[in-house]
Amino acid sequence: MRALKRVFAALLLTTTVATASATSGVANAKEQGPQFAGDPTTLVDTSIGNNGDGTTFPGAAVPFGMVQLSPDTQLNQYASYDYKQDTILGFSHTHLSGVGCQTMGNFRFMPTTGAVTSSDPAQYGAKFSHDNETRAPGYYGVKLDNGIRAELSATQRTGQHRYTYPAGSGPENVLIEVGESNGSTYAGDVDVVGDDTVEGWLQGGNFCGETGKERYRIFFSAKFDRKFSSFGTWTDGTLTPNKREAARGTKRAGAWLTFDPAKGDQVGASVGLSYTSVDGARLNRKAEQPKSFDKARAAAHSTWQDELNRMRVAGGSTADQRTYYSALYHSLLHPSIGSDVDNRYRGFDDQVHRADSTYYQMFSLWDTYRSQNQLVDLLNPDKAADMAKSVLHIYQDGGWLPRWGLGNSETNVMSGDPITPWIVDIYNRGLLDNRTSRQLFDALWKNVNEVPSDQSIFRGRDGNPTYVKNGWVGYQNLPGYTYGDSRQAGSATLEYALADCALSTMAGGLGYQDKAAALASRCDNFTKLWDPTVTSQGFSGFPVARNADGTVAGNPDPTQTAPFHEGTAWQYEWLAQQDPKTLFGLMGGPANAEQRLDKFFDMPTVLADPAKAAKESWVNGAYDYHNNFAFNPNNEPDFHAPWMYTWTGAPWKTSAVLRAMRTLFSDDVYGMPGNDDLGATSSLLVFAMAGVFEAQPGSATYVVSAPMFEKVEIRPEHGRPITIEAPGADASKLQYVSSVDTHKGTLRQSWLSHEDLLHSGTIRVKLSDTPTSWGVNAAPPALAQD
Repeated sequence: MRALKRVFAALLLTTTVATASATSGVANAKEQGPQFAGDPTTLVDTSIGNNGDGTTFPGAAVPFGMVQLSPDTQLNQYASYDYKQDTILGFSHTHLSGVGCQTMGNFRFMPTTGAVTSSDPAQYGAKFSHDNETRAPGYYGVKLDNGIRAELSATQRTGQHRYTYPAGSGPENVLIEVGESNGSTYAGDVDVVGDDTVEGWLQGGNFCGETGKERYRIFFSAKFDRKFSSFGTWTDGTLTPNKREAARGTKRAGAWLTFDPAKGDQVGASVGLSYTSVDGARLNRKAEQPKSFDKARAAAHSTWQDELNRMRVAGGSTADQRTYYSALYHSLLHPSIGSDVDNRYRGFDDQVHRADSTYYQMFSLWDTYRSQNQLVDLLNPDKAADMAKSVLHIYQDGGWLPRWGLGNSETNVMSGDPITPWIVDIYNRGLLDNRTSRQLFDALWKNVNEVPSDQSIFRGRDGNPTYVKNGWVGYQNLPGYTYGDSRQAGSATLEYALADCALSTMAGGLGYQDKAAALASRCDNFTKLWDPTVTSQGFSGFPVARNADGTVAGNPDPTQTAPFHEGTAWQYEWLAQQDPKTLFGLMGGPANAEQRLDKFFDMPTVLADPAKAAKESWVNGAYDYHNNFAFNPNNEPDFHAPWMYTWTGAPWKTSAVLRAMRTLFSDDVYGMPGNDDLGATSSLLVFAMAGVFEAQPGSATYVVSAPMFEKVEIRPEHGRPITIEAPGADASKLQYVSSVDTHKGTLRQSWLSHEDLLHSGTIRVKLSDTPTSWGVNAAPPALAQD
């Protein structure tokens, strides 16, 4: 009995201590506030944006990797995957996330069973249900309706496959298409090597209708973990058993491999890619070959876990966190590694070179210079520096700087001069050594003053002849070009002026005072487009495009798109953030500019019903940027517009607009309002929810707004942690900054330099439910110096 009493007493004591400990833990948790997710990868849904608006893909990749191994459900579709489809045509190894053009989708693998009778994916594709998909950063799995389970993972330069075939299904096959990628046909070759390897190449490149010159060559080497029991190849529709080689005829080229079901129900493959050669693909495969598929999946998961923890958040709803982490994931897929493990890469002269660091490619600069570049600079400064060096290699190899580089060639897609602020941002963050900085400046100086020769694959700033002479790009509808600065003369002039102004800061920093002054004199070239006689929506004065002789080109109605690229003068008028004071002066002063912004955003509705304003007052649809006077949150030219309130003396309105914009993003497949454009749109959301954003590309300064999480922790690579604390932050309601404190004390201004952010330690933001006067008349300095 005494023994039982002692046991009972011990149990009671243990329970009491455990209860007290648990209670203490709860109390401590309450004192510490909301907690960070243990594994942020569990909050990522890679299906977000897998539709005609976001154009993302759900497959397996690692951050900035060469390989994006993903299912294809629809050819001639931007990312080869449309969530509405119910048939998988195969799993290809290259995709661009969120791009608004058909491209990539190279080397498509497809598991099948039974006799191989067709090379047409419409015949061998398999039905599937989204209920049978498993998606996670670095992994994709699906059980097809025919019973085959396909699993995908990736390393930086390899795709990892594992196929499990149902019992009793007969011969187990893998079909490999080389000649056709995402609906486009390319020269290519496939070679069955021995009894477990297939290798080949293709010449790819169609992009946004600009065909012919923007070609890249890509190679693969695939090694299977089982020997083939039989094989064959095809050219177009002709299948030839036991033939080892095939080249494209008019459309297709590929190989099929058959495995004996008596020897197992699983087939694995490791596929190395390279842009240099088959030897390079083989080298990459061997160097990065994991010990097993499961280890590859675990390594990819660990890599993503570390990467997502570089900017983790606490607080908010589960939907907030899922939306945020999915956006952060999408922000860190590109640019993509272009060099082999030995740093060899194929340059823009189509020759193989060796870099002294990792070489990157796939530069969607018109999109990414406004948001995504800054996120990479902040979180991965080493990679940002290597990306800048990669651009220098493009210049050294090809003779010019890129605008939209696809593989090792230039597409000349989009307009303006995005490469300049993109590089200046990296320079002004102190991420470049002196030699690289000066070499890049020389390349940029050439770019802003000259034009490539007619024989060049680059078009550069084709508006320079009139711009350098007059201060504006003279309108000219050049035949044979879908894109071109002279064709989009209005927006190109604004982009040039911003770029030149940004470059003036780099010139000054390098001690080139004469060049700095020459560039600074171009900062306000946007004023040369201003026409005070143009009226719209009760406001007077808007930018117009001009002919070379200074006359107005086209229809001056500011709600008409041409000749502004993917937007109207209403939307482009704000693209003069390098000198808001001068811009607002043209509008009649800051108060009048604020009224114009209020009209642009429909501020009364924003304050009454943020979601209604976003969905009904603003431009809706990824491609609905034509003929409208309202804010277009779906496309890059308007990304910075919410922060323009900072210079009108009403920074609280920025926070209101961002809360409204947040409602356009959700944690489902339709949760992205426009093309993600290699992470540009996702990066905008990441910064908006964190409460800091660089509104002036090239400035390396962040405007502060109301955070949407109670805690944001930023961990730059090799840097000290930065914590942004905002007790009570709630993305679902309007909130405003009432005070900000840093390690230096109370922050009176509405912005932080990049250097100050890095050394700020903990930033404490106090929020208010009503508008405040915080940050009034304390906006960031203009890039244009008086």
